Amino acid sequence: MTEQELKQVIEEAIPNSQVIIEGAGCSCQAIIISNVFEGKSRVARQQLVFSTLGKHIASGEIHAISMKTWTEKEWGQQQNG
Repeated sequence: MTEQELKQVIEEAIPNSQVIIEGAGCSCQAIIISNVFEGKSRVARQQLVFSTLGKHIASGEIHAISMKTWTEKEWGQQQNG
């Protein structure tokens, strides 16, 4: 799975999200920014993203993925901070 394909899968599953992918295929890192994460724990945020990727992980298209999830406000603070 290419970076662009992974980005598209996540953005389609989490509307109004911004996704930044580094790496591809077997191992990659995703930064996902969306207000859908507001009020959710880090674990709940990751579960939401993993639920969108389940079939791709099961098929082996994605072997390992690490992620950071941010609300728009958190992302802004991270970038300025």
